[in-house]
Amino acid sequence: MVGPGIVVAVTGVGAGDLVATLVAGNRFGYALMWAAVLGCVLKIAMSEAVGRWHLATGTTIFEGWRELGRWTFVYFLIYVVIWGYVYGATAMSSTGLALAALFPGLSLQTWAIISGAAGFLFVAFNRYALFERVMKFFIGLMFVTVVTLAVLVAPNIGNALGGLVPTLPEGAAIYTLGLIGGVGGTITLASYGYWVNAKGWRTPAWIPMMRFDNRIGYITTGIFVIAMMIVGAELLHNTNIALSGGDRGLLDLDEVLRERLGPFVANMFLVGFAATTFSSILGVWNGVSLLFADFVARIRGQNPEEEELERSWAFKAYLFWLTFPPIPLLFLDRPFALVVAFGALGAFFMPFLAITLLWLLNSRRTPAEWRSGWVSNGLLVLATVLFLVLAANELERFFG
Repeated sequence: MVGPGIVVAVTGVGAGDLVATLVAGNRFGYALMWAAVLGCVLKIAMSEAVGRWHLATGTTIFEGWRELGRWTFVYFLIYVVIWGYVYGATAMSSTGLALAALFPGLSLQTWAIISGAAGFLFVAFNRYALFERVMKFFIGLMFVTVVTLAVLVAPNIGNALGGLVPTLPEGAAIYTLGLIGGVGGTITLASYGYWVNAKGWRTPAWIPMMRFDNRIGYITTGIFVIAMMIVGAELLHNTNIALSGGDRGLLDLDEVLRERLGPFVANMFLVGFAATTFSSILGVWNGVSLLFADFVARIRGQNPEEEELERSWAFKAYLFWLTFPPIPLLFLDRPFALVVAFGALGAFFMPFLAITLLWLLNSRRTPAEWRSGWVSNGLLVLATVLFLVLAANELERFFG
């Protein structure tokens, strides 16, 4: 029965999440385990709120945003155009990195283009049902590879459980906030409601099932990030190994695994790395294209079903935008101006989502029985504060 929660979870767990938790384990051992778990709890609250809005009101998140004012549409359009252009190159590059390590006969750029084009063709010519089944396959592959790797490094269970007690190592404050905020996706959380509707869940009667589905997805996310933190803590903590920046840090782990556990285990990890990155391509290519297609439909005064969105010209146009215009960025360092715009806009999307969910789900727009309670409101307020702090830090880092 579950499905959309798996889709949003496997989309949200990308190479960035693996690197962040690996580096956390490398630098601080198990001390920040609690932060990764808290990040999953906050994302459960946010995606549950998105799904509840769709099911309780019978409208999409864009209908809610439109009621808050035209500024929401202007912001989304600016954000999604710049974000999609830069993210398209980033996602393809991450997958190309993993595939080039597994199959070095082709270059990173060639594998990146192949992966992007494969994602384009699959999403353009298939509907949600098959898409969900493929995403379930990838989450199974990720589970087997990443969790098996965590078991093979023989974790210290006592230390791992101790890491669930909140502590803050010296110099880890902003890093901890980033770890909490970065686990489990950003804009794709807003896609969850569309995947819920595509599953056939369209009325408030499905809200209990949606909540169960959502928790299953993010419990799985929690298992992934904890597994990577175990690997970092057991293999890299208290060593002088310095991981490379960005996704290339995972290739450094590949070298360590080859040296200590042999080529079979290293290749198994690379398969999990490739599954993680390519599943994010499929999820973003589908989910954010649905968001853009609904945006265009609302601008034109239409109220289409999910099947119509997937067949629309706007869906395919944004799918094209994610795949082909970013290809030149694969051969160049990303231009500084784009990085600045990407970072600044991206920093404000999560607080934007959290604040608008707080507003909508405590208003008369939501039926009284499905408005947010104190637990949901408390977690959304905590998420808002966290993401505003991260947004301020992001702006300071880029413009300071």
